[in-house]
Amino acid sequence: MQLATKSMNSAKTSWIGHVLSGLTALFLLADGVGKLVRPKVVVDTTVGLGYREGVIIWLGVILLLCTILYIIPKTSILGAILLTGFLGGAVATHVRVGESVFSMVFPVILGIVVWGGLCLRDPRLRALIPIRT
Repeated sequence: MQLATKSMNSAKTSWIGHVLSGLTALFLLADGVGKLVRPKVVVDTTVGLGYREGVIIWLGVILLLCTILYIIPKTSILGAILLTGFLGGAVATHVRVGESVFSMVFPVILGIVVWGGLCLRDPRLRALIPIRT
């Protein structure tokens, strides 16, 4: 009986992790595509943060590549590490220009969800974290 409950909990945990990872990936993919398409709002916002207009496409390419690595199960940990670096750069940018607290904290929250979703969907990572259930 305990084994069946553990298996159900594991399946439920994995499902929640996939949903969190999927929603996060959709957001990041949309952000990356937005940087490639370069609508006026993206250009104005990025230039307002102190970046040259010419780097917007490169930021989009990097974000898309990191997110794709995160989506692929065999490279998901590498993708999460790279996304953490990307999001850390976003935090540093918002701190440097003196943006609102939300603008500084949102990338941190997104990073937590990236890793939380990955931990919930990957039993290898869950095994590394000593959390009792």
